[in-house]
Amino acid sequence: MMGQKINPLGFRLGTTQSHDSLWFAQPTNYSENIQEDKKIRDFIKNYIQKNIRVSSGVEGIGQIKIQKRIDLIQVIIYMGFPKLLIEGKPQKIEELQMNMQKKLNYVNRKLNIAIARVENAYKHPNILAEFIAGQLKNRVSFRKAMKKAIELTEQAGTKGVQIQIAGRIDGKEIARVEWIREGRVPLQTIRAKIDYCCYTVRTIYGVLGIKVWIFLNKE
Repeated sequence: MMGQKINPLGFRLGTTQSHDSLWFAQPTNYSENIQEDKKIRDFIKNYIQKNIRVSSGVEGIGQIKIQKRIDLIQVIIYMGFPKLLIEGKPQKIEELQMNMQKKLNYVNRKLNIAIARVENAYKHPNILAEFIAGQLKNRVSFRKAMKKAIELTEQAGTKGVQIQIAGRIDGKEIARVEWIREGRVPLQTIRAKIDYCCYTVRTIYGVLGIKVWIFLNKE
């Protein structure tokens, strides 16, 4: 038997990890609610991609939390570099709110978007994966990109990090998987707070998958 892989976030639900969406729904509308959450998250990501010309290639969205009540949908965007969205144009958020309300046609529900800043952006696997993706798109060699990413997480003060890249690395004919680990990443320990993300990056050779595990601390 080969070791079975489980998503580290779902594995830790209820101990060190909580849900990204908080709402209650009857079984009949449950699937609609999940699809709605996906639409909200995708819409925000697309909007930020379109409206921010990012120099480093990092949009810096750590996570998007959604809380729903009968009359209100509260969305909190955790960003590593919120000034990218806010600076110069404070009405950007209102614009996002308006567009989203139109797109998802909420009539009797209010939509409220807040932005929270993530301390130490590179502690967030999403932001780190975005950084690596940006490097790979600019044809930096994957090993260099991984090493740089590991440096960034170590500066942010983590206990350990593991990065895996799979696909046609450096445009080679045969796809392969390369990974690198620094520090401790105890995936079997449920009490260990591990943050994880899986990110797809489209390069000119094809699609690469990036996975990032970051060991934050023992609860």
